[in-house]
Amino acid sequence: MKKKRSKMDSTPLSRRQFLGASAASAAELMIVPRHVLGGPGFRAPSDTVNIACVGVGGKGTSDIFSVMTENIVAVCDVDDTQMAGTLKRYKSIGDDSIVEKFTKTKKYRDFRKMLDAEKNNIDAVTVSTPDHTHAVIALAAMRLGKHAFVQKPLTHSVEEARLLAKVAREQKVVTQMGNQGHASEEARLINEWIWDGAIGDVREVHCWTNRPIWPPGIKRPAEIPSVPSTLDWNLWLGPAPLRPYHPAYAPSSWRGWWEYGTGALGDMGAHIIDHPYWALKLGLPDAVQASSTPFTEASYPQASKVHYTFPARESMPAVEMTWYDGGLMPERPPELE
Repeated sequence: MKKKRSKMDSTPLSRRQFLGASAASAAELMIVPRHVLGGPGFRAPSDTVNIACVGVGGKGTSDIFSVMTENIVAVCDVDDTQMAGTLKRYKSIGDDSIVEKFTKTKKYRDFRKMLDAEKNNIDAVTVSTPDHTHAVIALAAMRLGKHAFVQKPLTHSVEEARLLAKVAREQKVVTQMGNQGHASEEARLINEWIWDGAIGDVREVHCWTNRPIWPPGIKRPAEIPSVPSTLDWNLWLGPAPLRPYHPAYAPSSWRGWWEYGTGALGDMGAHIIDHPYWALKLGLPDAVQASSTPFTEASYPQASKVHYTFPARESMPAVEMTWYDGGLMPERPPELE
């Protein structure tokens, strides 16, 4: 016998009833055996990001390692020696699955060829190359609609940084600058202390580093050695002016050269200044004054000092911040033992 429909059956559900029913349904789903949903450790393909990594040596080694839980579609480096060195470091970890994953991943030298070949296979890129090539690689990826993780310093110039921000907004892609320490619990804790007024108003900040740890303030090398067979020097130069290869530039001392790196301030300022800048909500400075030891305008100086003046913002007073590098240090406060 067919049941007669009651008024209760035709009455619309209230929001509370709907949410209650939804919660009950969700609870029922929670008791479905895991193997029905894909088995232990199952991860749906839709939850996995397909990534291409540009730059595998140095910081690139740990950047790639950090995204190994995703699908690494391709890796790219202009130097075969760097590629081999990274594989060796992964082997030293003793995890065969990581070694196998890196070994089987497609390898490229030219990031343009990689993006062209893999544009339909990737969702995002990581960029862990020398500073002067950050922008060109990130721009090429973002213009294809790919999300981008770019190591600090974000770019080689302010103009490049503004262009990246513009393209990221236009393409509606997710972006992040790699900055060790920014995502740490300690950094957020300091912010909470400052914002809660634990130490009162901050009006003066001093930041310093032991950099440079590369040869500073030197002239360009005169000799022209042969380019190693493992290196594509033209690709390494990228958008920089054409110059003969020399080991004084690559693979490790590029930070000290004006055309490739951003010196001590670009290297460590991204880390050290980040915390007071964030906690104090500093924004743009009113004025900047800088001085340094003599330098050649080809390589960065032995030491520099930069003074920033920031205006008052929100409930916080104006701040004077001074940066020191090359062994320069602020005066020791009398309160500090």
